[in-house]
Amino acid sequence: LFIMSTGALQLLLLACFTSPFIAGNHLLTAPHPNVLEIGTNFTASCMIINTTEVTSDDLYWIASETTVPKEQYTKVNNTTLNVTIQVSGENSEEWLFCRSRKVSNYVELHEADFVHAILLRKAYSPMKPENLSCIALLKEDKIAATVTCSWNTVGRQINKYPTMYTLHFKIHWMDINYNVKTNETSATVSMDVFPFYMEVHIWVEAHNILGVVQSDVLKHNADSFGEFHVKLPPVDVMILSESSFPTTLLLNWSRPIAKQYSAVITYEIRYCQSGANTWTDVPTADIREDIESFRIQDLVPDTVYVIQLRCKKKNDYGYWSDWSTNATQRTLEDRPKSKPDLWKFISDGNDTGERRVQIFCKDPLSTNGKILRFDVSIQEHKDKAMIPGSKLELSVPVNRSDDSTTRRPVTALKEILLKDKTAVRVLVFAINSVGKSPRASLIIPEKELLPRVESMRAWPDDGKLWVEWKAPNDHHVTEYVVEWVTGDVIDWQRENRNTTKTFIKGDLQKFVRYTVSVYPLHNDWPGSSASVQAYLEEGAPLQGPSVRLKGKPGRSEAELVWSIPQSSLQGFIRTYIISYTSGSEVHSVVVPSNTTTYTLTSLIGNTKYDVWVTATTTVGSTEGNSHSFTTLKYAPGEIEWIVVGVSFAFLFVVIMTVLLCTYKKDMIKRNFWPEIPNPGESTIGNWSPDYSLRAEAPKENCLSGISVLDVDACDEKCVFEEDKPGLPLKKDKYLSEEHSSGIGGSSCMSSPRQSVSDSDEGGDIADTTASTVQYSSVVASSGYKGQTPNFQPQPSQTVFLRSESTQPLLDSEENPDLSQEGSRQSQCFLRHAAGNRNSFNQLLETEQPEDLENLDFCPLEEDTQQLSSEDQVTEHCSASGPPSSYTPQLGGYRPQ
Repeated sequence: LFIMSTGALQLLLLACFTSPFIAGNHLLTAPHPNVLEIGTNFTASCMIINTTEVTSDDLYWIASETTVPKEQYTKVNNTTLNVTIQVSGENSEEWLFCRSRKVSNYVELHEADFVHAILLRKAYSPMKPENLSCIALLKEDKIAATVTCSWNTVGRQINKYPTMYTLHFKIHWMDINYNVKTNETSATVSMDVFPFYMEVHIWVEAHNILGVVQSDVLKHNADSFGEFHVKLPPVDVMILSESSFPTTLLLNWSRPIAKQYSAVITYEIRYCQSGANTWTDVPTADIREDIESFRIQDLVPDTVYVIQLRCKKKNDYGYWSDWSTNATQRTLEDRPKSKPDLWKFISDGNDTGERRVQIFCKDPLSTNGKILRFDVSIQEHKDKAMIPGSKLELSVPVNRSDDSTTRRPVTALKEILLKDKTAVRVLVFAINSVGKSPRASLIIPEKELLPRVESMRAWPDDGKLWVEWKAPNDHHVTEYVVEWVTGDVIDWQRENRNTTKTFIKGDLQKFVRYTVSVYPLHNDWPGSSASVQAYLEEGAPLQGPSVRLKGKPGRSEAELVWSIPQSSLQGFIRTYIISYTSGSEVHSVVVPSNTTTYTLTSLIGNTKYDVWVTATTTVGSTEGNSHSFTTLKYAPGEIEWIVVGVSFAFLFVVIMTVLLCTYKKDMIKRNFWPEIPNPGESTIGNWSPDYSLRAEAPKENCLSGISVLDVDACDEKCVFEEDKPGLPLKKDKYLSEEHSSGIGGSSCMSSPRQSVSDSDEGGDIADTTASTVQYSSVVASSGYKGQTPNFQPQPSQTVFLRSESTQPLLDSEENPDLSQEGSRQSQCFLRHAAGNRNSFNQLLETEQPEDLENLDFCPLEEDTQQLSSEDQVTEHCSASGPPSSYTPQLGGYRPQ
């Protein structure tokens, strides 16, 4: 009943307030608050009116574009659904929607009538102000009638609904109130007169749209207010320096307030060197009350100091006044109180047995002024005593700017050349405008191995470069000198005799290599040094190595050399990576850091390569520039060896040829330069009657004494007399039976034969030609090798000529085996049938059987009895020996 009564009451209230503007809407939300406090919970209701299409089960809530979980819903009845959410501070305003699901077509068509929302305006409640305090300021020599109060805020605020503050200042007993409103955290109250010795109440109220909250109330007398105090800055602060006191400064000031307003005032004083961040406070016990001057002592001469002063009333338990503005003054100079820091740097001289010594000096720790010069004395030293007459004195002026730096400047005093067996003592004084410093002494001993420290190492740690060593066995060490050098910059520091580990206190740079050395000192005698190289901090190299070829590349190798400036290293090189390529494939070779040259091998000849070197440190690596080269086509000396080999081979061939020609000259002569019969030494035995027997000189296009017919011996047939009926040869005493030799490859006989004649003078001729060799040739109608004879025979006619010569036959005629292989010579055996038959038969009888087998016989077509009147015999060539059907007969072979 209670729930139903509550729902009915809500509906009634909603109907009263919203009935004018919900005529078409079926959902109604409530309540609609003005502002909600961020961080609190808010409960809203959504009711269904004027419809039965939906129930409270079909409703849902949306906040910040997110559906509110069902766990936060509360169903009141079938028409009312509540939701509880927490107000967050993400946005100052936010909408909370109540919507219905689309359960029917009507709801879907009238979707706008099933939505209703609540605008949530949010803000933070004001918080209680804290740490309220007030200050009264001076005006001329009395307290001004204004009070400034400040406080601290707590909590957060929304810009749309800010928190305002009201400062209340109430003078008790007089019932006077001063109120100041502001949105800041401080405010100033202006009064007619400052309320001395009167009680005041001060508080602050913070208020916004959600409410009001008040701070604690301060209640106290105005002149002795705990958190309310008078600010009394000192005035007319001045600093003086006195010539007789270079380590002091005199501070003067004026009283900030008249004594009738404040009987006793106390002060605080602090000072520091110019540029320093640390102040030195003068003990309060050393400062008397109500004073107007003070002397600050134990200062450094020739140094600028900054001094500040503040004060307050003696019985004021509040804050001190602000510090006065900076007052600066420089103390006067004084003579240097400490000696210069003297050191040396030794390197090799130009000549053997000589050293180059550079003498350096740092300003004294207590210069007490500007150093104007250094007085230097150098004298040869031997057996711990000075050598008279060897003293060198000089003054080194110092010109420096007044720039302030924490690093003590280093001055190069002198560079001398010193023999290895010579020792000197160096004395130095630092001079300023007041006087000179104590003497600094250093002995440069003879060059010999003095005791040195052991196991020295250096490493960076926590932004410092640490050095550690082991003391030498010599126990007379008075101190150590730690030296570090980079390029032309040298610096050092001194450590006491008990120190074996320290860090370098100089101004070291990152990524710079330092050579750190430690020297043990025996009074003024430095021992031998131990040195290492170190970095304060390492990095990747600034630039990669520059690579080039050393000399010229070979055919399969190339020697590389590279370098990288020390200023670009920025760390210790751990490895070098050599990369080279002649195409898409990259080859790499890793070499140690102490290698700056390398020879690439197994390269391809006549190929272009690109090579580069990468330097790697512990931090990173940097790739150098690429260099290109092309390998040789031939290795050095390879062409020379080829030329030498070819030359030796050619020389060997020449020598062997000469030897062969020497030992085989006869055979070579026979094969390459055969003996050709000299036609001039031959005589023609019988000539045709148509021609004269007188020898004539050879003429162009005329038939010579010996004509050669270039006809292959294997031609299908030989030319015979009977095949040339038109031949103009007549039978007379000059015609005889012929034996044809093989001149020109047309041989009819392979060996010399006696001529056989049928003339009347046959016996004489036979006697005459018994020791001669007769040749016969077959002359075709055309000239030999293009020659044209004087007479023009008829086509297809052949002339048979015979000559007598005292020259032997060619080897090719005597030995048929010397002819070309596979050729078979056809020999025509021409015989004249007329005349002396006995001579012919005698010729046949003298032939050996094997010789007859090698002859081509030309059988007669007619019987020898039927010879023509010209006694010509026509013969045909046979491609083989005498046929079996023939039998030897006078004048030829006859068929059986």
